[in-house]
Amino acid sequence: MLTKRIIPCLDVRNGRVVKGVNFADIKDVEDPVTLAEYYNHSGADELVFYDITASAEGRKLFADVLKRVASVVFIPLMVGGGVNSVNDFDTLLKCGADKVSVNSGTIKSPSLIGEAAKVYGSQCVVLSMDVKRVDGKFTVFAKGGRENTGLDAVEWAYFGQENGAGEIVVNSMDTDGVKGGFDLEMLQAISEKVSLPVIASGGAGCREDFLKLFNSVPGVDAGLAASIFHYKTLLIPELKQYLRQNNVEVRI
Repeated sequence: MLTKRIIPCLDVRNGRVVKGVNFADIKDVEDPVTLAEYYNHSGADELVFYDITASAEGRKLFADVLKRVASVVFIPLMVGGGVNSVNDFDTLLKCGADKVSVNSGTIKSPSLIGEAAKVYGSQCVVLSMDVKRVDGKFTVFAKGGRENTGLDAVEWAYFGQENGAGEIVVNSMDTDGVKGGFDLEMLQAISEKVSLPVIASGGAGCREDFLKLFNSVPGVDAGLAASIFHYKTLLIPELKQYLRQNNVEVRI
């Protein structure tokens, strides 16, 4: 049985970790290097670093902050925000990223997935999707959730798979920061369509939410969360012990 992964996420704005609800009401949390070092020693399987306003502001990700985070992290590091070209992949990988997450840049230029996969391999290319229900359809949003693309999320995930992505992050805008549980309906629809590893993001509020996620949607490979880990509402070692006690295989 493949182990399920537990992944904290650093949403970074102006060099600080921040967190909001439903992609709004953003509040300051912590220094990213301090938090990254904490997660590196607390049993996280990977770490995600998003520059959450890079795409909307049309600028490059903070390379200096990323380098400092990478210097204290010895688990896989996924990085995203303002990635629009193969050259951006090169920059982030040289700054210490192990995987690069693409979202708005791929919507503007769908060929970017394949171009990056050809150069760096599919294992480096992660398709990240910000998804919200619009008229009953799972719809992809761009620019940090500010722009409705009209793209069907299930079909977009399949496009990513067929064009070279090695993994998919599904960020539910409807459940983001609400702490009422993951968006199981949406995750089931996407994981049924693709065979790639799927990372579920948005909605975790307690350890039971992770158990329900892994039991309800077997196609999901990892659970990603931010505020419950940042504020130590839930400690990763305790979560993993709980999951293992309930027959979910995790790395301790």
